[in-house]
Amino acid sequence: MDLNRASAFVRVVETGGFTRAAEALGLPPSSVSRSVAKLEHDLGVTLLERTTRKIALTDAGRAYFERAREALAGLEQANELALDAAREAHGTVRVAVPPGFAPTFALLLGPLLAQHPRVRVEVAFTTRGAELVGDLVDLALVVGRLPDSSLVARRLGGMVHRIYAAPSYLAARGTPRTLAQLAEHDAIVQRATAGDSRWELTGPRGAERVDLRTRVVGDHIGFIAEAAAAGLGVALLPSFVGDRAVAAARLVPVLPKYSAEMPLHVLTSPGRHVAHRVALVRDFLIAHVPGECRRHQS
Repeated sequence: MDLNRASAFVRVVETGGFTRAAEALGLPPSSVSRSVAKLEHDLGVTLLERTTRKIALTDAGRAYFERAREALAGLEQANELALDAAREAHGTVRVAVPPGFAPTFALLLGPLLAQHPRVRVEVAFTTRGAELVGDLVDLALVVGRLPDSSLVARRLGGMVHRIYAAPSYLAARGTPRTLAQLAEHDAIVQRATAGDSRWELTGPRGAERVDLRTRVVGDHIGFIAEAAAAGLGVALLPSFVGDRAVAAARLVPVLPKYSAEMPLHVLTSPGRHVAHRVALVRDFLIAHVPGECRRHQS
């Protein structure tokens, strides 16, 4: 099968005639007409009903057109991806990153951009990266449970979270000594990673859950940490965030034997074809993010 003949037929249908198709292809109308006629001869069916004023698809022609157009578009995309992969990666890659992961991601940008000097990275800090992939961003780092979706997810590891509170809050409300007592305290909750009313923690007796009396809800880890430091309640924070605040005497650990590991994933669109520059950034994150997580939590 000569793909040029199939391409000529698709262009005739798309443009509505042999003359316009010939202009689009840069060929004489007679060449386009012969290509379509030879395609019909090869297939043994009539694809187009021709009159002096217009053309019309036969039933066989309509079925062939739908499949041929899809196949040719896929072939064109495959050609573009092959050429893209053969060239040095270039262009913009848009990444959604959780706000609490910002310092770690900033450290990764230097080696990433040094390795791919023609790649430009645009970063959006949000806990709703899974909602943006495919529309506003090319890939996303997401902490916590994933929503049901068709996105392609690759787990990069986990981020340990622990419970913290301000000394002023504990002085006023008392320090919880058991998980049951924690339920009596005001909680500052990050909506995207823990829900509104329950924490799932691992402690001396294994996995346990505690229902919370939620006082403040936010979707930015910096806000959660500041709210805790302001004495508004207890908070479940990434250990590298909470431990920095402990070192600065702004927070203290609460129930230090309990922790929660939030999974960290990188998400991409479900299509089989991923732009070369996006695949390179994705693969760089897969290779380097787990080590950064371990380094921050060691």
